[in-house]
Amino acid sequence: MNNIILIGFMGCGKTSVGIRLSYLLKQAMTDTDRMIERLSRLTVSEIFDKYGEEEFRRLETDCLRKLLQEPDNQIISVGGGLPMRNENRELLKQLGKVVYLRVTAPTVCERLSGDTSRPLLQGGNPEEKVRALLEKRSPVYESAADVVIDVDGKDFDEILDEIIKKTEEIKA
Repeated sequence: MNNIILIGFMGCGKTSVGIRLSYLLKQAMTDTDRMIERLSRLTVSEIFDKYGEEEFRRLETDCLRKLLQEPDNQIISVGGGLPMRNENRELLKQLGKVVYLRVTAPTVCERLSGDTSRPLLQGGNPEEKVRALLEKRSPVYESAADVVIDVDGKDFDEILDEIIKKTEEIKA
């Protein structure tokens, strides 16, 4: 399939970059978290509260399977934890070119300060949680990705140019 899939840690810019990329390339954009919310009629936080993280992860996998049935040439932004499941990484590869938007912990903390909608950052020391999660997830993101883009200190135009250039180099 000829989709561009954006993966990475929360706060790396997947949704913001995805929206701009969809306008630039004139392709539809799908955000898996929004798709899950639409299909379940619950917010991500409500799903975590009522059913737990495991159920949310199952819904993410279902979402990827649905996307495989849809027309391609989409920009797909996925939740930060979605690539952690082996099955999901395999589905992502089938869906298209996987772009990892790599970000550092200080940037994440700066971007998400005051954001109470992130279930995994609630309570305790958010910066410590970000560092621990990034350490755990970064190698998985890298193994899932066809392209890695460092986003710290770059504006949207630089990131978009890099995504377009690098994804064109690896024709699916």
